Amino acid sequence: MVGHVHNPALIAAAAGAGALLCLYGFFRRLRRDRLLADTPLVHIRSAAQGYVKVQGHARPAGAAPSAAPLSGRACVWWDFRIAEQHRDSRGRVEWRTIESATSVELFVLADDDAQCLVGPVKAEVTPSRINTWYGNTSRPLGGPPAVNTALLMGPYRYTEQLLEVGVQLCVAGELRSHSETGDLAAATAARLHEWKQDQQRLLARFDADHDGQLNAAEWDNARRAAAQECEAQKLESAIERVSVVSEPADGRPFLISPLGPERMERREKRMAWLYFALGLACVWLCAWALTQAGSS
Repeated sequence: MVGHVHNPALIAAAAGAGALLCLYGFFRRLRRDRLLADTPLVHIRSAAQGYVKVQGHARPAGAAPSAAPLSGRACVWWDFRIAEQHRDSRGRVEWRTIESATSVELFVLADDDAQCLVGPVKAEVTPSRINTWYGNTSRPLGGPPAVNTALLMGPYRYTEQLLEVGVQLCVAGELRSHSETGDLAAATAARLHEWKQDQQRLLARFDADHDGQLNAAEWDNARRAAAQECEAQKLESAIERVSVVSEPADGRPFLISPLGPERMERREKRMAWLYFALGLACVWLCAWALTQAGSS
């Protein structure tokens, strides 16, 4: 089966640690699967603040889409990695990453009747396109070739992942909303400053005892009136709320994927059972190593 083992105790310890890690991964993936299944898919317009699962098409937040740094292709999110080929003293080839970066720009997720922003920082993103190609310079001279062949190999490897413009995405994360009208306290302070520029009008409106100055009570009345005017203006402006889906503060997964909600759940199940199978293999290896240690 297996030849002479130099240190079966060390193998048993490593296999035992691997089994514990796989057990952790199994339960973690099961919890994620349950969370995704228990979080209903909602329309963006009717989504309440908190942890949500929404679906729509990806669009740039600005007038023009982002340009992927390596290929220049239009996208709403990108990630790239550049690795350089090295050979060790035994002639074995290894790739060392010399540059990498990930997009942090907001993009729009739009369904049939509403839209929201997505802040991809710290998200687990499943790209809609992945390309790997090779070259002779530390930065590629162009995008990936139409066909990758051995003739196009080089000492630098470029890997680029994209979310393309228009791709349909499912996003699970924390939705937060705010109004574009700004902070009420700041607006009130600005309104009072404006009134102070016309002292005569200010006194005529709020100097109840006509002594030519505003006492504490009269100034409170002025501040209250300014706040009421700003609040009324805010309500009349009818500016639509801005909603942003971003990383949850409570540690729940932040997922962006073109797979769709059902396929995302199936992926979590597959990963859970893969961890389970690897854990069983580690348990078997640990038991075998312990047997070898006992017989030596």
